[in-house]
Amino acid sequence: MAKTGIIRDIDKGRGEVIRVEISEYKGQTFFNIRVWYTDPNGELKPTQKGIAIAPTLVGELKEAIEEAERWLA
Repeated sequence: MAKTGIIRDIDKGRGEVIRVEISEYKGQTFFNIRVWYTDPNGELKPTQKGIAIAPTLVGELKEAIEEAERWLA
């Protein structure tokens, strides 16, 4: 079983963060990148905006992000 938990919260502004985490759902491990919002009680809650991918695809996603960085440089 893979380690689960929050890797990083990236402040998006206006009470939202982009949360990068490893989570488990129905016995499966996922790499999640999702927007969370702050509710009226000050608690962070997940939105439907985001992706959950299998761990086997993380390397390919990393390569795509690195390519995007080169394009944006």
